[in-house]
Amino acid sequence: MTTQDTCCTIVPYFNVQDGQLDTFKALCTRLISQTQEEPGCLYYGFSFAGNTVHCREGYVNADALLTHIQAVGPMIEEALEISEIARLEVHGPEAELAQLKEALAGLNPQYFALECGFRR
Repeated sequence: MTTQDTCCTIVPYFNVQDGQLDTFKALCTRLISQTQEEPGCLYYGFSFAGNTVHCREGYVNADALLTHIQAVGPMIEEALEISEIARLEVHGPEAELAQLKEALAGLNPQYFALECGFRR
């Protein structure tokens, strides 16, 4: 039996301003606290390479990803006061990506359509 994979991931990379990494890390803790209450979130965490920060996050579908963006919007605005988005990718099945394009247009992400694979 196969499972219809509706998982969507959003892949932001932030360049944090010099001297602001501790402030950004404190914001990451708040973001994690908020996000772990979201039932549609599959995973969420931050990876660091110097002042470059990657947020690793996945959602059950486009609706869950949009719910997340709405919930953390004010905190992302805070993050963008001390960082910039260096790259933003969105991955998922084409039907799910279509639901995201209008809402994410202002962020100018690069979209990757899932064409093959499996999900357990």
